[in-house]
Amino acid sequence: MDMLASVLIAVVDRIGEDWTLVLGGAIVGALFGAFAQQSRFCLRAATVEFSRGRIGEKTTVWLVVFTAAVFGTQALSVAGMLNTSEARQIASPQSLSGAAIGGLLFGSGMILARGCASRLLVLSATGNLRALLSGLVFAVVAQASLHGFLSPLREALARPLTTIVIGGNDLLAMTHLDTIQAVTAAGIALVLSVIVATRQHVNPWRAAAAFMVGMMVPAAWLFTHLMGGVAFEPVQMNSLTFTGPSADTLMLFLTPPGSMLDFNVGLVPGVFIGAFLAAWLTGQLQLQGFHDGQSMRRYLLGAAMMGFGGMLAGGCAVGAGVTGASVFAMTAWVALFAMWLSAGVTDWIVDRHIEKPAVREPALETHPAE
Repeated sequence: MDMLASVLIAVVDRIGEDWTLVLGGAIVGALFGAFAQQSRFCLRAATVEFSRGRIGEKTTVWLVVFTAAVFGTQALSVAGMLNTSEARQIASPQSLSGAAIGGLLFGSGMILARGCASRLLVLSATGNLRALLSGLVFAVVAQASLHGFLSPLREALARPLTTIVIGGNDLLAMTHLDTIQAVTAAGIALVLSVIVATRQHVNPWRAAAAFMVGMMVPAAWLFTHLMGGVAFEPVQMNSLTFTGPSADTLMLFLTPPGSMLDFNVGLVPGVFIGAFLAAWLTGQLQLQGFHDGQSMRRYLLGAAMMGFGGMLAGGCAVGAGVTGASVFAMTAWVALFAMWLSAGVTDWIVDRHIEKPAVREPALETHPAE
């Protein structure tokens, strides 16, 4: 711990606090992007597979990522290297109504866009133009929901029920569980998910990449926590999420140079670069476009729903569904459940009962080598 802090102090002395945060976000993002591209991690793929009555490779990969993130975060807490009560999701009031409604919108949106927010970013780096355009729409709507014309609607939906009413957002405190019990349960769940992956004959490299995707969540928590201790300016302890950072990255290109430099600004470009390099080194770069105008409308509507839903829910499939859940924020678990529920229902209504298979676009998680 002291060694890591010493390294950070040396980096801060050389390039400054803001650029150290950007660099840390870029490194964590690049690793996340590379491993996410190789593991084909995607909540949308997992929910579709699960809702259709099976637990296969896609669901198993998501379970490995999820359990690794929770285990790693809680292990750092038990070791005294992390204080999860400092996380934004725990330290400040959150919206339960926003988590539920936003999660429902996000889950339906990712089915329509055929990929969750992080998957759109990863696939856009591999040459998927559908994902690239959808990701841009996602970022624009997220920004509009945060500070633009959609912000009054977001605030109105978030206001009715907050965690103040139930006395906080810490699920462990509410259930009278401690971090030892949490890390034990998460460790058991991680082992079980690895066993399931083995029985499903998941490629060992893909399973290992999924584990590393999950470990990027505690890595980001630790980095921002350490930066909070060495930086002169206050640094909010934070981890991986793609709704706010996508909006921040978009605004970076519309504001004067040097403004808004933080961990989030480094994260999104880092993911893009990491995914591109991983795809390039393994021969998986491939240009892909839209099939027709009807499919394009579907993708853009889904991206817009994810942008608004993710901002309302306090995070995307990664930000709420994995990062928030790793610190046992109740709103994150509510949002995650809502995403799974609405994704399954939307898949059943749209992809299995309305759209004809002959005109459907290939799913965004389709792998060029498959």
